[in-house]
Amino acid sequence: MPSDKNEFRNGLSGEERLIERYFRPLATAASAFGLGDDAAALTPPAGSDLILPTDPPQSIGRKALRMNLSDLAAKGATPIGFLLSIALPANTQESWIAAFAEGLGQDISHYGCPLLGGDTDRAPGPLSISITALGALPHGAMVRRATAKPDDVIAVTGTIGDAALGVLIHRDADLAQQWRLSGAASEHLRQRYLLPQPRNALAGALRKHASAAMDVSDGLAGDLAKLCRASGLAAEVDVDAVPMSDAARAALSADAKLIERIMTGGDDYEIVLTLPSAQFGAFRTAAESAGVPLSKIGQVTRGQGVRFLHEGKVLSFAQPSYSHF
Repeated sequence: MPSDKNEFRNGLSGEERLIERYFRPLATAASAFGLGDDAAALTPPAGSDLILPTDPPQSIGRKALRMNLSDLAAKGATPIGFLLSIALPANTQESWIAAFAEGLGQDISHYGCPLLGGDTDRAPGPLSISITALGALPHGAMVRRATAKPDDVIAVTGTIGDAALGVLIHRDADLAQQWRLSGAASEHLRQRYLLPQPRNALAGALRKHASAAMDVSDGLAGDLAKLCRASGLAAEVDVDAVPMSDAARAALSADAKLIERIMTGGDDYEIVLTLPSAQFGAFRTAAESAGVPLSKIGQVTRGQGVRFLHEGKVLSFAQPSYSHF
């Protein structure tokens, strides 16, 4: 994770500043929402099929697909398929390709998101994989990040911080011993980093109940801040209400400083959403029916910024969000 604190100016990460300066002026279509969201809403001309090219980021098979599926879930969209572009190094063994395809096939079946096409090539450098998932929803029904309302409840699915701790263990296995974790707890954190669990089962309920939502890919603190900036509002979060797994709580009890990593680390791929308080009960029932844990963690307020409150004090984070740049 980058450690340059100067990358966060005026509350924007390095990634957001690059988008704001160079790419937002290019996004002139109204359906792109000024690149202020995690998806665009395209309406193809009558009688036309939707065709999308891909621009490859580097990632790994199933995680690349699930990352895309998580974005669709947070927008309330149902997956309809994906495009795969893969560039293979010259020494790639066919057995590796077979295993890659088998794993991807399992997710295709589980999430109902078939491969629609793409491109296969040979790479002079490292393996490169790009996946672009396509989703569908009723016209105008996309759940945006810019539509939160004052006094909305803030909720989050699943648990927060597992993947951020998992990547640390993945890089340094000795940390599990330092945090006094069992083998099962350590493996739980690693797997949460290696294989996200996108919440696509909640897409319909999000469309029905949520006022705004986005997936938590760059950390709860940073992504909630993005949602609030897009909506022109502020938020208060009760840190004690933020859901954590038993493994994350065990690590935190061994090292209290990990609270910042848990709140700001990336790769959770959960959904943070806002909704009217009167809608929370119905949404929680839908989440329970889908087998997705849901927690109320705070409230949207007027103003600017996000405050994380712990034991009556506001937590200050040195780096409030993961940044790619």
